[in-house]
Amino acid sequence: MEQTVAQPTAPAVAAARRRLVLAASLMATFIAAVESTIVATAMPTIVADLGGFRLFSWVFTAYLLTMAVSVPVYGRLADLYGRKRVFFVGTGIFLIGTTLCGFAATMAALVLFRAVQGLGAGAIMPITSTIVGDIYTPAERARVQGYISSVFGISAIVGPALGAFIVENLHWRLVFWVNLPIGVASVLMYGMFLHERLQPREHRIDYLGSLLLALGVGAVMLALVQVRAFGGPLSAAVAAFGVAALVLLAAHERHAPEPIVPYRLWRNRVIALGNLGAFATFMASMGVSAFLPPYIQGVLGRSAGVAGFALGCQSVSWTLATFATAWVMIRTSYRASAIIGGVLLALSGVMLFLLQPTSGVLWAVAASLVMGFGIGFCSPVFVVSIQASVGWEERGAATGSNMFMRTLGSSWGAALFGAIVNFGLSRRPPGAGDAVNRLMEPALRRGLGAQQIARLTAAVAGALHEVYLVVALIAILTLALSLFYPAGLSPTRPAAHGREHRRAE
Repeated sequence: MEQTVAQPTAPAVAAARRRLVLAASLMATFIAAVESTIVATAMPTIVADLGGFRLFSWVFTAYLLTMAVSVPVYGRLADLYGRKRVFFVGTGIFLIGTTLCGFAATMAALVLFRAVQGLGAGAIMPITSTIVGDIYTPAERARVQGYISSVFGISAIVGPALGAFIVENLHWRLVFWVNLPIGVASVLMYGMFLHERLQPREHRIDYLGSLLLALGVGAVMLALVQVRAFGGPLSAAVAAFGVAALVLLAAHERHAPEPIVPYRLWRNRVIALGNLGAFATFMASMGVSAFLPPYIQGVLGRSAGVAGFALGCQSVSWTLATFATAWVMIRTSYRASAIIGGVLLALSGVMLFLLQPTSGVLWAVAASLVMGFGIGFCSPVFVVSIQASVGWEERGAATGSNMFMRTLGSSWGAALFGAIVNFGLSRRPPGAGDAVNRLMEPALRRGLGAQQIARLTAAVAGALHEVYLVVALIAILTLALSLFYPAGLSPTRPAAHGREHRRAE
């Protein structure tokens, strides 16, 4: 017999204690969200100290892979064992990995410790969001999940600035350790203020399903992220292995008593649309996050500071929109808010597609702002509507599936757009791909001739133009998915959400 949580409804939590649990959730989300942005700023200094530049990309890939494969597993375990104990385990792993990263003596060790970090981070994001869904009513979730979503925008602003300050004034190892007191405080606050009622229940863990999920998702993502390093044949082989594992997973989960990935949740219209919408939204967002700076620096010839300002605009508008979408959801419907977000994403995609070398940096900044507003309207809607469409016993798995699709969308977006850029450059002047590196650095750019700069900027602009065409199409797809959301469904209409829930059962 195991102890697990059996709560058909959200626990009654005193208002003061509930605010403290929310604060712990925001703190925990921040340490996971800020990790990538703060480390990115410090990586040049870390490479100069540890060496091993060939492993540069693996510092991010290792974190991304282990986080992605563990998110659905943690979400399901939280439904079986309770939120707190699974959060404690995951956060403990994250903090251990964080501590070890600061002690890394080689780049290989840093990659290994980042993988440990990611394995813990996979628990933090879905479970904090699930806990918030447990202790707040559907109407309140619209506002509170906006706070959770805004943390990602804030971390994108705070992370680079904090990382730069630490590297310039202290030591790069503190980039990792700065998260430790925040993580410990969130664990202590959950321990003191979040109470779960437990009762004995017999259950069976789907170990085979967990293994197949990790192998399948890990292999496919690895093939996408490392397609340049592996080459075509090896990438295809790794991807085929991953697809085979996922096919076996689908067959296995149909007969598992307590499946780690409850596919039947996808029969719920809201969950299916919310997850596909999250995938498309975060895939499109990579058009700005990863591929707008090369345009600003390489094509427009502006500094890295200007490119950073453009990305910061996306983060600011994202944060502002998360608060506006709560107002829209409560007063209208999930569908209305999602459509607004979809329209903004599509508008941003079209603006990026129309971006020309003669457009100027203000056009690029405007496209980034609009993209941030689109993400800020869409992201909270997908989470809140999904959480409202299931009961307590499936909320962890449902939330985990949405977080997983977000990560998958970002990863696939980066890989797909990177492949489009590489292919685009390969069809242009010989050696353009290598010479582009000089175009990005102002000091090296000044050593190029006017004609060479013109040829290279045209090559980069053409390749990125193809990327932005795909971004626009994906953004339009997000809008189309939003149009299929059930009309009238909102946080203040429990009867409508109840019908959706019964339909899923």
